[in-house]
Amino acid sequence: MTRWLPYPRLSIALLALWLLLNQSVGAGPVALGIVLALVAPWVTAALGIPRARLHRPAAMARLLGRVVVDVIRSNFAVARIVLQLGPVRHRPGLVTIPLDLRSENALAALACIITATPGTIWVRFDSVTRMLTIHVLDLVDRDGWIATIKHRYEGLLQEIFE
Repeated sequence: MTRWLPYPRLSIALLALWLLLNQSVGAGPVALGIVLALVAPWVTAALGIPRARLHRPAAMARLLGRVVVDVIRSNFAVARIVLQLGPVRHRPGLVTIPLDLRSENALAALACIITATPGTIWVRFDSVTRMLTIHVLDLVDRDGWIATIKHRYEGLLQEIFE
């Protein structure tokens, strides 16, 4: 089973997503969806991506809630900056954050969270020093950003992935 379907859940999810996006269960979309659902997991397996070992569903739910709230708040903050009339008053800047995360999957999840949050972007991660650099659109409190990443996200990601 593993040889033919290296990630069976991924295959099922891809087929379901494909059919939802096509809004059809006709022969053509189903056949192409099955091909994609069988080929895509082989490609990801060939890339050597480590399998994620997820723990603590309650921590996943808390993380999802925090991310949703933070994305909504950030949308309003960025909209306020963009729609601001007159001279530009925001202070963009870079923040360097020491990370304790060891899991590649946790780092990837953190990268997605930071980049999906308006006003922030993952710039660089040094795997030797474990230092993450992010760009913040309006950097008012550098220590606040470090605390946000360390306490709001990193701890939950460690619970989930490590």
